[in-house]
This record gives sequence, C-alpha cells and structure tokens, in this order.
Amino acid sequence: MRRVFVWLHRYVGLALATFLFIEGVTGALIAFRADLQGVFDPRLVAAKPAPDARRLDLATLAKRAEALEPKEHAAYFAENSEDRATIRMYGRRNPETGARYPDEPFFVFLNPYTGERLAAAEPTTATARFLAAVMPFVLALHVNLAIGETGLWILFVVALCWTIDCFVGFYLTLPVTLEKFWERWKPAWLVKWRGSFYRINFDLHRAGGLWLWLMLLVFAWSSVQLTDRLDVYDWIMSRVLPYRGGSEDSALFPQRESSAPFTLDWKEAQAAGERLMDEEAVRQGFKVVRPHSLNRFEESRLYNYTVVTDRPFPQDQMATVFFDADTGAFHARMYASDGKIGDLLTSWLRGLHMARDPMDFAIYRLFMIVVGLGVATLSVTGVYIWWKKRSARQRARDSSTELRSARDALAIPGERS
Repeated sequence: MRRVFVWLHRYVGLALATFLFIEGVTGALIAFRADLQGVFDPRLVAAKPAPDARRLDLATLAKRAEALEPKEHAAYFAENSEDRATIRMYGRRNPETGARYPDEPFFVFLNPYTGERLAAAEPTTATARFLAAVMPFVLALHVNLAIGETGLWILFVVALCWTIDCFVGFYLTLPVTLEKFWERWKPAWLVKWRGSFYRINFDLHRAGGLWLWLMLLVFAWSSVQLTDRLDVYDWIMSRVLPYRGGSEDSALFPQRESSAPFTLDWKEAQAAGERLMDEEAVRQGFKVVRPHSLNRFEESRLYNYTVVTDRPFPQDQMATVFFDADTGAFHARMYASDGKIGDLLTSWLRGLHMARDPMDFAIYRLFMIVVGLGVATLSVTGVYIWWKKRSARQRARDSSTELRSARDALAIPGERS
C-alpha cells in the first residue's frame, strides 16, 4: 500500500508542480497587493485628505463614476479603502436600440473624498505601462492563470488534487512501525544542512511539508471552495458538518433582466438600503460600523447594500440586504455566517486564504509570504528529487545493460543458450 501512495505522491506532485509554483509565488506577492500596486502605479493612491475631510457616500461615488464614463454604468464596489474607491463598470444600453454599448468591463478608481478620477483600467491591465500592469497581471495569474474561466477549471482540479495529496504526503513521512515512533519520526522534521545537495533538497521537501502542513491543507481546501465549479465543496461540507453553504444563495439572484432602467437611482437605492439595514440592526441586535458597498444586479433587477457591523467574527460581521431596484422592497438578507460550524469553518478558511478579517494584519500577511514561498519551494524540490531518482534509475539500467552486453561478448560461443 505504501508503494501505491509513493507513486501517487510522485506523479500527482509532478502534475501539480508548475501550477503550485505559480500560485505560491503570486500568492506571496498579493499578500501586500494594495501596497505594491501603489508603488508600481502611484496614481491609484489618493493624496492624504485634510483632517476634517469627509468621505463621499457610496451613491455619490457611483454617480461620479457614471458621469465620468457616460456609456457605462457602475455595477459594484470592488474596493472601498482609505486610499481609493474601485468601481466595476459595465456598458449601458443604448436608449434607442436597447443593446449594450460594445465596451469591455473595466474599473474606475476614484478619490473617495473628492470623487476625482485616479485612473481607469481593464480588470487585468491597470494601464498600458508595464509597471502599472504588474500587480493586476499577478492577481489574474493567481485567480485564474490569466486565462479566464478555463483557468478556474484548471485550478479547481489542482486544488482538489492538492487537498488529497496533503494527506498522502503526510502519511509518507510517518514511520512504518509504531515502535519508537517519535525517535523514528523526528528526523523527518529536521534538515541536515551539512548533507549533500540532494539530501538538503530531500529534507527541505519533507520537513518543509511537515512544518507547513496545516497551512498547506488550509490553502488547498479553501482553494477548492474559491474555485469550485461543481459544488463539490458544499457537497462534502454538508455531509460532514452542519453547513448552510453557498448553493442556497442562488435564490438571491432571480433572472428577470429587462432593458428598462431601474426606477431607483443611486441616491434612492442608498436610502432604501440604509432603511432596510437599520431594520436589520434592530432585529438582529448589531450596530453598523461603516458602509462597505452598494451594488446593482441588472440581470436580477436588484440592489444590495453591505455594511460592516460590530459583531465579532464571523457572526454577521458583514451584513448585506438585497432589495428590489424598482420598489425598494426587501428581497433577502445575507450574513457572513449563520452560526453553523461548517459556515464558521468556511469563514475562517476564507479569512486565512485572503488575509481578511480576522487575519487582516501585517504579521499574518508576512506569514502568508513565507507560506507562498514555501509552496514554491516544495514544488521545486519535489521535481528535483524526482529527477535525481529517475537519473539514478536510468544509470542503473544502463549499467545493467552494459554488464550483460560485456558478459555476452566474453561468453564462449558454445556456452550460449
């Protein structure tokens, strides 16, 4: 059985190595994506506001983005930080034909205090300048290998295989017997730095995998959840833990697209969202800390309004209400977690994977860099170990063939069978 697991670990690891190297390096970089993007493209960082400056409300920012891009409408807030408001734009419908203007979706970056345009960018290329395009490309490479839906499918398969291989790799580090277990297992946790180059690589692969094992499993399984195209994550979680899951959220978005404009404009939508959220706050017993986003869903004729609450992670820290874009009537509510252990675990997995609350602090982001580079190192050392062993086997076969040939050449003709 152990030989089967060795074979699985070897060839699954080889198949995943390139993808995990890419994900590890890009993941290490995007741990500080906002900071690096500001370095590469300073235009995306708003000047420090005056001490008494007040942020513009969400509706004003959305209307400002639409005024800057007359053939586009604001769809949602991709980011709403101290430095900038990032709004995703989509083509409007031509009022005469009802067809959309032929524009690709892109982002508009605004100063959240003045509404001034900082920049406009396509999702994966912030500007035509090379340095400004670095971090958007790194993010796209990490999210979908920069090839869209096909990349998501590939990374979904990679994440599933990686999750399984985490357990296979851990098993292969264990001693074959329980006798003197820790004494036999202890060397697997250590690196013999004075050994040969091969031995150092082997120890780095084995010991690195053990020391980082829990985080490797966290990133592997959370990657399944983030790339899942077949509801595999929800299916497994719902069978092992109490879990509401994301599949139940599909009812939030009924298909009722129409070419008619929304009855509620952005200001009216914000007022409706604030009213419904105040009602939710009273009903659920939380306080609104600050607005987070105001988004529109044209295909469902809905708005949603999201706020940050004072509830501790993960119970309802982010609260969202959905409401009709024509009447302002309540449609649905969605919180980060409803208290079920499976949803709690999922919230933690997402927080750990993306350095979101409660892990949104610099020390953890530095640790993410260590883990990302560790994943890349495990990929490189794994390929090197396979190559060295394959070369050794090849040399042994060649030596055996040469030995047989020499014996045949020296044999007496009459003795040959």
